[in-house]
Amino acid sequence: MSPRLPIVGLAALLGGCSLMPEYLRPAAPIPAAWPGGPAYREAGLTPVATGAAAPLSADAIGWRDFMHDPRLQQLVEIALTNNRDLRVAALNVQGAEAQFRATRADLFPRIDGSGSYEAQRIPSDLSSSGDRSGNAGINSRTYNVGVGFTSFEIDLFGRLRSLSEAAFQSYLGYAETRRSAQISLVAQVATAYLAVLADAELLELTRQTLASQEASLAVTRASVEGGAADALSLRQAETSVQTARANLFAYTRLAAQDENALALLLGQPVPPELVTGGRLTTEALLTDLPAGLPSEVLLRRPDVQAAEHSLMAANANIGAARAAFFPSLSLTGSVGTASSSLSNLFAAGSAAWSFAPALSVPIFNAGSNRANLDLAKVQNNIYVARYESAIQTAFREVADALAARGTYDDQIAAQQALTDAYADSYRLSELRFRTGVDNYLTTLDAQRSLYSAQQQLITLRQARLTNLVTLYKVLGGGWNEHSPVVTAAAR
Repeated sequence: MSPRLPIVGLAALLGGCSLMPEYLRPAAPIPAAWPGGPAYREAGLTPVATGAAAPLSADAIGWRDFMHDPRLQQLVEIALTNNRDLRVAALNVQGAEAQFRATRADLFPRIDGSGSYEAQRIPSDLSSSGDRSGNAGINSRTYNVGVGFTSFEIDLFGRLRSLSEAAFQSYLGYAETRRSAQISLVAQVATAYLAVLADAELLELTRQTLASQEASLAVTRASVEGGAADALSLRQAETSVQTARANLFAYTRLAAQDENALALLLGQPVPPELVTGGRLTTEALLTDLPAGLPSEVLLRRPDVQAAEHSLMAANANIGAARAAFFPSLSLTGSVGTASSSLSNLFAAGSAAWSFAPALSVPIFNAGSNRANLDLAKVQNNIYVARYESAIQTAFREVADALAARGTYDDQIAAQQALTDAYADSYRLSELRFRTGVDNYLTTLDAQRSLYSAQQQLITLRQARLTNLVTLYKVLGGGWNEHSPVVTAAAR
C-alpha cells in the first residue's frame, strides 16, 4: 500500500462534506427599468447612446466629487470623524469580525500545555499491593508535563464550517451596514447644511420684508394723519408688519434648531465660518447625477447587500442544522512525560501519551434536531422576504427621487415667473396707492402674495437640492473609496 494513501484518507476525513444548501440569489422583485410618465420627463432616464462612454454610476462618485462647496466638504469630514452613530457602526463591524474569528477557531484543535503535581497517601490495608505489615500507609507523588487537545470535533458533515460561514456573512453584513451608515450620514449633513442655508435666506427675506412693511406703515400713518387714508388702512398695514415680525422670530428659532441638528451630526459645535456665506445654487454646491442608470444599480446599495449577507448567513445555518442529524466525531489526546519523582520527569522511559476518540450518534432527542432544522428554514424564508423588501423599498425610494427630479426644475421656473409677476404687481399697486387710485388693501394683498411667493421659491430651491442629495444617497453614493473594503480574502 502506498504510504501516501493514509495521508490522503486523513485529509479527506478532516475535510468532510458540507450539507449547506447551494446559495441562489433570489430574483429581484422589481422592473428592469424605472417608471415612466409625465413626472419623469427629463429625469435622466433615457438610455446611454450606443458607443458613448458609460458615465459613472452614483455609487462610483465619491462624496467629495459630488459636493463642490468647500464648507460642505469640511462639515462632512468633521462628521465622519466625530459622529457617534457612525462610530458605533464601525465598532459593530469590529465586534462581528471578532465573533467570526472566534467561530472560525472551532475548525482547529485547541492545543494546551499542562503541568500537574499530585501527592496522596493510601492506608496500607487499601493498598493494591496487599501490604499488611502494619505500616501506617503509603505515600505517593506524581509529576506530569504535557501538551494536548480536548474534544476536538472532526467536521465530518460541515457543521462547524456552516457556522463559520454564517458568522462570516454576518460580519460582511455589519460591514455593509457601516457603509450604509456612512452614506446616510453624508446625506444627512448635506441636507442639514441646505436647511441652514435656506433658513438664512428666509431670515434675510423676512428682515427685508419687515423693513419694507415698516416703511409702508410709516407712510400710511402719515397719510392717515393728513386725511388721505382712513384708520382701516393703518390697521391693515399694522397687521402686515406684525405678521412679518412674527415670521422673523419663527425663522430665527428654526435657524437655531437646524444648526443644533447639524451640530448633532457633526458630533461637535458647528464652526460659524462654515455656515455663513453660502447660497442655494446648484452649480456651486452639488454635481448633477448621470443619466441612463439601470435598476440593477440597487443591488449594489449597502443596505441591500447587508440584507443579502444576512440571507446567506441564514442559508449557512441550514447546513449546521442538517449536520446535527449525523454522527459527530471528537478527539482528545495528549503527549508528555510523567514520573513519580521530579528529578526523573524528563528521564528516559518517562514518556506518556493518551488518545481517546469519541463517536456520538443521535438516536432520540424528542424532535429537537427536526425543530431546529425547521426553524433554520423558516428563518431563511424570513430573510428572503427581507431581502426582497429591501430591494422594493430601494426601488420606490429611487423612483420617488427621480419623479421629483423630473418636476422640480419646471416647478421652480414656474414659481420664479410667479414671483416676478407678484413683484411687478406689488410695485404697481403701491404706485396706485401713493397716487390715490387704490386703497391700501390692494397693496397689502400684493405685498403678502409677493412675500409668500418668495418664501415658496426659496423652499423649492432647497427641496430641489435636497432631492439631489436624496437621489445620490438612494442610488448608493457617498462611500469614501479610501475606506477599507471587506472581501472573501478576510477568511
